[in-house]
Amino acid sequence: STSASLAGAGVAPRTRRVRGTCRGRRHVVTRASKDETNGLGLLTWLGPVIPQGALVTGVKGTWKIAWQTMVTELAPQSKDGEYRRPKYAFDGKISNHANAKHPPRPGWYVLYVGNACPWCHRVTLTIALLGLQESITVVKMTDDAERASRGGWVFETSRPDPVFKTSKDLREVYDAVTQSSYQGRCTAPLLVDGVKKIAVNNESADICAMLDSANFHVATGDAPSPKNPGTSVELRPDQLVTEIDTLNDYLYKKLNNAVYRSGFATTQAAHNRAAQDVVDALDRVDEILGKTRFLLGDRVTDSDVRLFPTIVRFDAVYASLFKCSSRRVGDLPHLQAWMRDFYLLPGVKETVDVDGYRSSYFGQLFPLNPGGIVPTGPTKEDLGLGVDPGRGSLAREDVFYLKQ
Repeated sequence: STSASLAGAGVAPRTRRVRGTCRGRRHVVTRASKDETNGLGLLTWLGPVIPQGALVTGVKGTWKIAWQTMVTELAPQSKDGEYRRPKYAFDGKISNHANAKHPPRPGWYVLYVGNACPWCHRVTLTIALLGLQESITVVKMTDDAERASRGGWVFETSRPDPVFKTSKDLREVYDAVTQSSYQGRCTAPLLVDGVKKIAVNNESADICAMLDSANFHVATGDAPSPKNPGTSVELRPDQLVTEIDTLNDYLYKKLNNAVYRSGFATTQAAHNRAAQDVVDALDRVDEILGKTRFLLGDRVTDSDVRLFPTIVRFDAVYASLFKCSSRRVGDLPHLQAWMRDFYLLPGVKETVDVDGYRSSYFGQLFPLNPGGIVPTGPTKEDLGLGVDPGRGSLAREDVFYLKQ
């Protein structure tokens, strides 16, 4: 047939035209080809009854109400539509004191983390850089709100709960450590004393600080050695604590949390404020890193640990999904080189999963991406992770402060 011949030649056949009359006039109706779809065709069906503008306005309004409701459930909001991070329920501390409730005993503690979570990532980075992998048990949980009874973190059969054994998700761990039906947000990271089966802390900054100060090798009588060199690394040296805390506070307000304020904002004004904070912070850290190898000089500190989880996720997730698109790390040469340099530090690459970040953020944050389509990139290779930017030696004594 003619149509078959045209199709074989790569030429689409004409759409079928139907002639009819309307009040004595002849008109032509053009219908879509069979291999095309117009969905339910609501605009066509309802057009004669409800004007397109009214229909679109009604649907947009209904969707916005549903969206705001879902975002508010996902991320608490202020009255002006700005994201407010929830407060934390546990504030215990691992301490070197002789009668400490939580002494630094290797093997006692279990850390529950979410693979995609940047707040969890700063803790796993701290463990890696301090060489505490054999002292703290890290349990990686999967982000799946449909399987979780509250929040999003669930256990996989291949990675079960090592403390309470039968827990299916993080909420059940919270119930277990409080011995009650826990009321509140069940957030990760969560540090648990696995011996006493009680919660220690669920604030990432506190956990990082206590791990840096805890002398796990002293508790066991094992001195630092080449076999376990990480015990002598120090991320918060006494002489820099004030500068570290000041910079950390800035990074939290203007970047770490600001990307979430931008992405979870439910008003334009709240988004604009957050997005500008992100731009200002990225420009500032790029300028700093153009002068020094790390944020506070030529050695790694806790401030670098705070910055890396946000930066390694930025181009892959935050720039697009959280609408922080005025800057990309790839456009900031000093910051990009620092990210690649930090990635090469001992133990860091084992904590990074760029594909997992994209899958979790785009696949699980339904209110921000209702279609659930996950971008194919950028990948770890696209970000240049694993490429040496030539910023200096990677020897321990050249990149870390060491405890005396």
